[in-house]
Amino acid sequence: MPTVRAEEDLLTQAIVRLACQYGRYGYRMVTGMLKLSGWRVGKDRVSRVWRKEGLKAPKKQNPRVRLRAEQAN
Repeated sequence: MPTVRAEEDLLTQAIVRLACQYGRYGYRMVTGMLKLSGWRVGKDRVSRVWRKEGLKAPKKQNPRVRLRAEQAN
């Protein structure tokens, strides 16, 4: 079963590359992008790899707090 491991490594690399390129996207959006590019994956599999790699999308900011911070500068 070495082909499964090689495919898993390629999938992990693709997920990490997309997560770095699109920093605010989560695992569900990355799953959709992978499907569009030809990968046959589900969100559960991508989520598992996502957690294993320690990836996180930044938390959404409250617009009011962000605006106050910008006005202070």
